[in-house]
Amino acid sequence: MMSFDYFDPRTLDQATGLLRAAGGKASLLAGGTDLLVQMKEHARRPEQVIDLKKIPGLDDFAYDAKRGLVLGALVTTRQVETSPVTLRHYAGLAKASTDFASIQVRHRATVVGNVCRASPSADTLPPLIADGAVLRIHGSAGQRRCAVQDFCTGPGRTTLAPDEIVTHIEIPPPPPRTGKAYIKHGRRAQMELATVGVAVRLTLADDGRVADLGIVLAAVAPTPLHAIQAEAALRGQRPTADRLAAAAQAASAEARPIGDVRGSADYRREMVRVLTRRALEQAIQQATHDAEARA
Repeated sequence: MMSFDYFDPRTLDQATGLLRAAGGKASLLAGGTDLLVQMKEHARRPEQVIDLKKIPGLDDFAYDAKRGLVLGALVTTRQVETSPVTLRHYAGLAKASTDFASIQVRHRATVVGNVCRASPSADTLPPLIADGAVLRIHGSAGQRRCAVQDFCTGPGRTTLAPDEIVTHIEIPPPPPRTGKAYIKHGRRAQMELATVGVAVRLTLADDGRVADLGIVLAAVAPTPLHAIQAEAALRGQRPTADRLAAAAQAASAEARPIGDVRGSADYRREMVRVLTRRALEQAIQQATHDAEARA
């Protein structure tokens, strides 16, 4: 590993000041599960490493029924995987965190780190987008917010400026009669990049129709793909078997996969169809159970 200068700022302003002074030659350290491996393999060569772990507030993990869930930049995937709050209200994100790497890595890797890596196959991005999550971002120019849906601009690329830091993720609370699901397909359940991933968030109206839903696909486009046409096939309709099949087919048609060693483009499109149908069925089952529990 090459030499580098190490900094452990105590405030966000100190951290952003260091980033600004580094002129793009610094890397942030939270969990370090990607950064340290890439540095050892010389895939990344930062001149400075800025450790965020001593900045207060970045370990926030708070839920409010009206405001939703807030995850700080230091919250690990293991915390999300095991929290009763996420298991109850954000099942898609909890499942994505469970499917993420090994348990040893999940104790270190952060959800924000996975988001900022901006991989097309990232596990946490699809459920966060389906849930309408928003990022809080701190930089030299002040603070701003960005929907997770708009954050990734390409493989490994985001809207972050060189002196900006994602400090928190805000996820809205789910309405009543809502179900969520995430299904990842790969050669192995864990320790594997997704060949295809599908996240679904679905809310049922009082009359059983689909009041709202989000369908987001992973590993089938340069960025996570919001399947708008698939959503339109179900929104406002009763989720019959034929309509679920039509929505799944629409998601497959929207996918823009490439072929690689993990699967051909045609195979990925077919898996999008299969997994979207399954994820919708799981979400409907959860939403129905929630409605019955509230009755």
